Amino acid sequence: MTRTELKSFLEARTVIFDGAFGTELYRRNFFVNTSYDNLNLAASDVVASIHQAYVDAGADVLTTNTYSANTLHLGRFGLAENMEKINIAAVSLARKAAAGKPEILIAGSLGPAPRDAGKEESCRALQQQADVLLKAGADFLLFESISNADDLDTVLKMTLPGDTAWVPSFVLDENARLTDSTGIDEILKKLEAAAVKPAAFGVNCGCGPDVTFEAVQKIIKKLPLPLIVQPGAGVPKNVDNRFMPMTTPEYFTTYALRYVTLGAKAVGGCCGISPEHIADLVRSLKPMAKSANPTVLDVKIKEDIPLLEETPTSEKSSFGAKLASGKFIKLLELTPPKGISLDSAVSKAQLIKAAGFDAINLPDGPRASCRVSQIITALEIQEKVGIETIIHCCARDRNLISLQSMILGCMAKNLRNILFITGDPPKLGNYPFSSGVFDVDAIGLVKLQKRLNQGVDIGGVPLGNNEKTSIVAGVGADPNAIDMEREYRRLAEKVEAGAEFIITQPVFEPEVLLEFLKKTRHLGCPVIAGVWPFASYRNAQFMKTEVPGVVVPDWIMEAMKNAGDKDAQRAEGIRIARSIIDAIKGDVRGIATSAPLGNVNTAIEVCR
Repeated sequence: MTRTELKSFLEARTVIFDGAFGTELYRRNFFVNTSYDNLNLAASDVVASIHQAYVDAGADVLTTNTYSANTLHLGRFGLAENMEKINIAAVSLARKAAAGKPEILIAGSLGPAPRDAGKEESCRALQQQADVLLKAGADFLLFESISNADDLDTVLKMTLPGDTAWVPSFVLDENARLTDSTGIDEILKKLEAAAVKPAAFGVNCGCGPDVTFEAVQKIIKKLPLPLIVQPGAGVPKNVDNRFMPMTTPEYFTTYALRYVTLGAKAVGGCCGISPEHIADLVRSLKPMAKSANPTVLDVKIKEDIPLLEETPTSEKSSFGAKLASGKFIKLLELTPPKGISLDSAVSKAQLIKAAGFDAINLPDGPRASCRVSQIITALEIQEKVGIETIIHCCARDRNLISLQSMILGCMAKNLRNILFITGDPPKLGNYPFSSGVFDVDAIGLVKLQKRLNQGVDIGGVPLGNNEKTSIVAGVGADPNAIDMEREYRRLAEKVEAGAEFIITQPVFEPEVLLEFLKKTRHLGCPVIAGVWPFASYRNAQFMKTEVPGVVVPDWIMEAMKNAGDKDAQRAEGIRIARSIIDAIKGDVRGIATSAPLGNVNTAIEVCR
């Protein structure tokens, strides 16, 4: 494979690399006094089974078990003379696991030479290994765990054929620096001067997915090459004096999806990342790939069918009238119950109404969870409590026919306010085996709603009897989005499609929201800011590390941690939320808060 071919392969779609090899060998009772590379000969069936596990998980790239298979490392086990046999066997085992799947590539792994070896000696050992891997049929060379400038210089001194596909992969800290403080600009300068240019830029290992995320954010826009991200599991974190491994498959996948959102072309894992992690990632990336470029509706209307005049926002609902009048709006998000009884939801809605809120937000399967229908919950609240609701409509779970039926049903039962969202992939919830529909995204949903508000369905057929819906259509926005250019573009498309209000993701830094408002003011669409209180320090930890799209700054984490007991932490969460509202209330049309852990009294205190 040539450099150009590998680059094209990476740019064509999101590529999944495999995970750790050494970790898997250790799990199979091969301890650290063993040459793991020699197991290509001594325990080939075990090595083959690990490759097969990654193939079964859905990996697109298999990495050979040759991280330390150079003469210097092997010599410490008295195996230097077997270097060639070990590397040839490694490529053969990986290739056999990929048999029948020609789309799977084989990466020849090369780790750094021993630290106590001389530069010339190290370069010679890596050169010998690289030559064998290429001769054995590896599709490209992957120089892993480059942690300092000397490691990189050693690789760059090697002589590679001019069209060789190779990738340097670096261990970066949260500041995107190597262990000797070499920064990204110096790294790129060295790569640019290389006789044979790499096909991609890799980041691997490190102190966990979160630290790798910080590094990727700092380098992504500087890279002239496709980015491959393979974080290690990192070290256990101290949680209430318990050292807990945080990198579960779901945790790993959450960060991998963030790398892709930033622009990474390939993701996989390093130390501690298993086939289970890769399988979880594959399940999530498939629906994500589908939802990344969903259909945007183009409703065809026969020329002889006139569109009805849309009802003004002020006449669609009480909430719409408040929007149109310029009133400052207070919303509270209430998650529908997991069980069958709606009594608790009704009781909480009564408290919310008594506190003077304008409407209740009801999410649609948040975090891909299964709950009572938000529509049924809304009907119960509106009929028994007499406060309007804003129901969320998620594109994930319904096809175009079902979406249309839902909207018509909402209109028939006087549910006049809908927030249209694309939705989380199913794997973020408890049902990884569930499929995501994603016929459309939020932009397409708003277009669909606008046509129904003009009396025409998705097939371009009139509703009949001069009927139309009168729904106030809202959309979400994320002032903390990883790719803000994309967020601004998509928000403009949502407003152009017919959105009448915007509710943001929760914001914990006023300056971030104010900058967002400044850049979106020209859209002329009312913005209701999400401001959520924390119930406790642990609640803040969960939001910071486990909920995609939520950014909690360090100063808030420190304030919550130092607040004291549980009641003091709750009071601090309320105080912080109020301070945020004070900083932004002159620039937004309202506040959308949420009941942390279902405690509506905490949310009510925020807006009192």
